[in-house]
Amino acid sequence: MDGNERMTSLLSKMSIEEKAGLMLHRAKGIPRLGIPHYNWWNEALHGVANSGEATVFPQAIGLAATFDPDLVRRVAEAISTEARAKFNAIGKERAAEYERGLTFWSPNINIYRDPRWGRGQETYGEDPFLTSKIGVSFVKGLQGDHPYYMRVAACAKHYAVHSGPEGLRHVFDARVSEKDLWETYLPAFEALVKAGVEAVMGAYNRVNGEPACGSKRLLDEILRKRWGFKGHVVSDCWAIADFHLHHKVTKDPIESIAMALEAGCDLNCGNTYEHLLDAVKAGVVSEELVDRSVARLLSTLDRLGLFTDDHPYARLSLSDIDWEAHRALAREAAEKSVVLLKNNGILPFDRQKLRYIYVTGPNAANPVALLGNYAGVSSRLVTVLEGITGYAGPGITVTYKIGCPLQGNKINPIDWASGVARYADVTVAVMGRDSTVEGEEGDAIFSDNYGDLSDLDLPREQIEYLRRIKEIGKPLVVVLLSGAPVCSPELEELADAIVYAWYPGEEGGNAIARVLFGEISPSGRLPITFPRGVDQLPPFTDYSMEGRTYRYMREEPLYPFGFGLSYATFSYRGLQSSASRWDKRETLELVCEVENTSSIPADEVVQLYVRWEDAPFRVPLWSLKGFTRVSLGAGERKQVRFVLSPEELSFIDEEGRKVLPEGRLHFHVGPASPGGRAQALGAPEGVDLTVEC
Repeated sequence: MDGNERMTSLLSKMSIEEKAGLMLHRAKGIPRLGIPHYNWWNEALHGVANSGEATVFPQAIGLAATFDPDLVRRVAEAISTEARAKFNAIGKERAAEYERGLTFWSPNINIYRDPRWGRGQETYGEDPFLTSKIGVSFVKGLQGDHPYYMRVAACAKHYAVHSGPEGLRHVFDARVSEKDLWETYLPAFEALVKAGVEAVMGAYNRVNGEPACGSKRLLDEILRKRWGFKGHVVSDCWAIADFHLHHKVTKDPIESIAMALEAGCDLNCGNTYEHLLDAVKAGVVSEELVDRSVARLLSTLDRLGLFTDDHPYARLSLSDIDWEAHRALAREAAEKSVVLLKNNGILPFDRQKLRYIYVTGPNAANPVALLGNYAGVSSRLVTVLEGITGYAGPGITVTYKIGCPLQGNKINPIDWASGVARYADVTVAVMGRDSTVEGEEGDAIFSDNYGDLSDLDLPREQIEYLRRIKEIGKPLVVVLLSGAPVCSPELEELADAIVYAWYPGEEGGNAIARVLFGEISPSGRLPITFPRGVDQLPPFTDYSMEGRTYRYMREEPLYPFGFGLSYATFSYRGLQSSASRWDKRETLELVCEVENTSSIPADEVVQLYVRWEDAPFRVPLWSLKGFTRVSLGAGERKQVRFVLSPEELSFIDEEGRKVLPEGRLHFHVGPASPGGRAQALGAPEGVDLTVEC
């Protein structure tokens, strides 16, 4: 009996009451049919969350900064291995417990369109192409490659057009043009659906008037009919109740249920579907609609092996987890996520010349700043202070004082901390934010804006403390831990070096120390533009992409998308295409040479951008169309190839239609998004080429 036959057989034996009990996230099982009680709610954004000991990898935005889909897939494989082993250890009999199941509501592939959004840290940045590539790798790593059974089930969220403000998400109507919808907000969801993601979670907000979890256009016309989605749709938690309580598009739970089910929302995270039987009895919901949703949910449970003990992952146990290998992978991911924003030559540290390091700042010994939101629990969190102390060894003196608060207005008027810098060869100030001040509504307990940011500067207390240290005249290295951009132009002036490390996970301290001491060269790249301040941004509630991200922002940023320095130096040359005039029925191949012109082995993230010159409608200034991480030894050179299909070189017009370009395409291959700002900050020049089409 195949999966479809099993589902049909099970459905035929159920009462309507039993079917309704399966459609809430705390699903009531049907023991007589071998269906266990099951809690669908689980999280694995950057490690198994809330389920005991688990490897904590860098926050999602840090994973995006690696520009390394293969690494992200390996991270997701490790996460799902731990998840499946944990599940097998306790058995399906306990699958009803909170966050013990195999359905993980990750990844978050919303576009980080505005750096003020507190949950932007959960995403893969501002670019739909990068988000698609990283997201697909994460999904494939989680679900595995068996043709039927899944190691765990992934979920693409929050569908769609969702990226703050947090305080308005239950009432907000995201008004968006067809162009922006298809060019920016939907491509990653389409990519993950076509890669086989098992679930899609609807967003809280309305989209052009329709609640996302009750939108026939989003859930039926686009998701299922246009893209061919076969899995199940789950609401965000209590989002269906928002229909009548906050959006006011329905009058009561019965009408909300009818809207959600007719659109295709199969599973309710929340309690509105507790009234499902009443909706059926009232005749506003048919049993056929219920059957449709239950069949989809049963299919997911079947593919997870909950109806059999004979599947490929049944014998995976805790003893099969190589915890040290996963820890090493967490360190590798953290190392590759570190972005060097400035360096006047102070880095890497010369161990032979260094005798005294002063480590200070509110995040130096702060384990919370390693985690970000939706983090798991590790018994071995290595802070930046611990990492530096461990790598310094007995021959280098390391002193620590916290120096200043993370935020808040009160500082002891007797300042001993900054004065310590006069005795040190170098001060490492670990500043930034943590998830108590930025994150999801309700989690960021010290935020005045439901987890969002009102500005992007370092808090006044941190900047003032750095000023005092700088006045002493010794070298100052600033390490920033945060999920959102820190956009303080004054910091660029104060610091001799700036290292941006996101929320780097359990091995963050060791990874940062290895970068500072030159064990590895930094190779992370920014997956989001750092503006000079909020005055460069459109209003937070404006979902138009005009003026946003590197694709439509015309003002010069503080740090551009794709930017990151290295200890090595590189040169680009010889960009060529497979044709001077592109036949739009065939692929177009681009090749260039990248050389490491230094004596330091390092990785370079080579990026390909395209611009349609003289387009007849509004198009992005530049669009990322390819990237690859290249490892180059001292003096080594390699050819880098990009192959682009007609689909990949199409553009979206104002009606949301894909259009193949006419005229000229301008290609740029280099170390960051074009515009010259990266080169002003020390990045190498890229190479350009124009192709007729």
